[in-house]
Amino acid sequence: MPDTPMSLIPPALPPHLLETQLRRLYGHSEGFDAWFLALLARLRDLQALRPSTLRALDAQRRADWFCDQRMVGYCAYVDRFGGTLRGVAERVPYLQSLGVRYLHLLPFTRPRAGDNDGGFAVADYDDVDPTLGNVDDLVALCARLRDAGISLCSDFVLNHCAEDHAWARAARAGDPHYRAYFHVMEDAADVADWETRLRQVFPHTAPGNFTHCEAMQGWVWTTFYPYQWDLNWSNREVFAEMLFALLRAANRGVEAFRLDSTGFLWKRRGTDCMNQAETHWILQALRAAVQWVAPAVILKAEAIVPMRELPPYFGEGEARGQECHLAYHSSLMTAGWSALALGRGDIPAAVLHHTPALPANAGWIQYVRCHDDIGWPVLAAESSGSGRLRPFALAAVAAHFHGVGDSDAEGEPFQTAPTGEVHGSNGMTAALCGLSRARRTPDRQTALRCAETRFLLMYALALAAPGLPVIYMGDEIALDNDHSYRSDPARAHEGRWLHRPLMAWQSPSQPQLADASASRIQTELRTWINLRQSLPALRLDASCTVIDAPTAVLAFLRENSLLAIFNFSKQMVAMALPQGTWRDLRADALLHSSLPLEGYAAHWLQRTSETPP
Repeated sequence: MPDTPMSLIPPALPPHLLETQLRRLYGHSEGFDAWFLALLARLRDLQALRPSTLRALDAQRRADWFCDQRMVGYCAYVDRFGGTLRGVAERVPYLQSLGVRYLHLLPFTRPRAGDNDGGFAVADYDDVDPTLGNVDDLVALCARLRDAGISLCSDFVLNHCAEDHAWARAARAGDPHYRAYFHVMEDAADVADWETRLRQVFPHTAPGNFTHCEAMQGWVWTTFYPYQWDLNWSNREVFAEMLFALLRAANRGVEAFRLDSTGFLWKRRGTDCMNQAETHWILQALRAAVQWVAPAVILKAEAIVPMRELPPYFGEGEARGQECHLAYHSSLMTAGWSALALGRGDIPAAVLHHTPALPANAGWIQYVRCHDDIGWPVLAAESSGSGRLRPFALAAVAAHFHGVGDSDAEGEPFQTAPTGEVHGSNGMTAALCGLSRARRTPDRQTALRCAETRFLLMYALALAAPGLPVIYMGDEIALDNDHSYRSDPARAHEGRWLHRPLMAWQSPSQPQLADASASRIQTELRTWINLRQSLPALRLDASCTVIDAPTAVLAFLRENSLLAIFNFSKQMVAMALPQGTWRDLRADALLHSSLPLEGYAAHWLQRTSETPP
């Protein structure tokens, strides 16, 4: 170990975790010890600059504060939801009325001019998009939310910055210091060699992983869009710059960070450059620094990868529980949609059964929809079948949600190859569940009720499964797809705008309800949320055990006291109940041996000592 003054090492951390991981990453570089001491000094400065209100939050907040069953999330774009940051602040009473305790606002940092991947092409990590407000508005919104008991989650784009970020502009101008912030290949053959093993995120709208830049006299690594330049995390200065930017945002009041594109951070020749070991060392070092400066803040991994690849994002081995606090359970989300398409509850049952146990004070994000497409490849392993799980075709699942055959869904394919290999599907929950089409059906009452039931089934699952459930903007009032993006030249090329509609408001505290279906969805969803928030068995970290059920049904126990049952078929199914007496919490009825499940029914049953009549 270097001769580092112990007074500079945060005593609350696992032994030297920050130094250990940084030394593994950058210890070979010249002058590492002096650089590390300067980094620690900067962290002490940021700690001293942390406002007293946030220091008080650090002191009072338990390590498991986000595990409470009352934690229900909401995800929205600032402009689509409230117009501006001030507009979002005006709608805090509405969020409170929904029971929201965690608000994820998609990127509001200053993006590049023009097309910017929905804000994920960041031109300045320290500034706010001027169309949404300014830094003072952000600080005020954080304070308003905090007073209302709502924690703000902000996106923090780790893998790349915009081509017009100051670092990229300096690199194009010939500054070698900033050129080293990026991956630049000077040989076309070298580019071709790397490409042989790399996946393509947007194979149709942005094929390839490199973009030629004349000013750089080479090809810049651009995993996503050509205007998003991948950062070179093997450069210690990139780590320091990004860490300090994150902590400055935390000192403004942001309480959670969605770490975007975590899986792509480290590049290694001969691999697909996904989920490399160094990526986890980076995230562990970030966590250690955040834990020192702003211990009330949590980190969420945006790693949309198969479930078997997710446990490392919570930390493994000696670093178990010392990486991210949260990660998206995209496999369960995708399995839920697959179950709905095929009438097979055994698909999400298999995913839940194989979901690994997590470290203490860590958990999943559960969701029905988000701003991105539904990525079917995360279920590639499950679709092949194993054990009692019969194989299923992801192409058939995707086709169902694209309205093929007798399906009433109105989703659309995303980046799917002409050869038929599925990539993703776009669409709002209302469209995917058939509600959008039912609204246009002449004799529509039966179709509407069926679609509404499917819609609520998906949310009842997200609210009952282990994790922090997040409502996607507009789902609580069953908003339809937004086709207007096709007539907007700035958005027409990006199909994901289909499910990014504008909220319509009667007043800041009440959205405009389109019809009776929207009203019923809103009422029912509020009832499920209120029920969840009253049940300690639905804590994020409460145990979950899948139980035997008919093929169409998913059933699991939380803490051996709450039984969640979901029928993914349109047929009536009889479900045998575990031994004991159960109270149906929605119907307020006592049950003993069995429960008849109507098509697409969702039930939460609580174990009771009461005697059935």
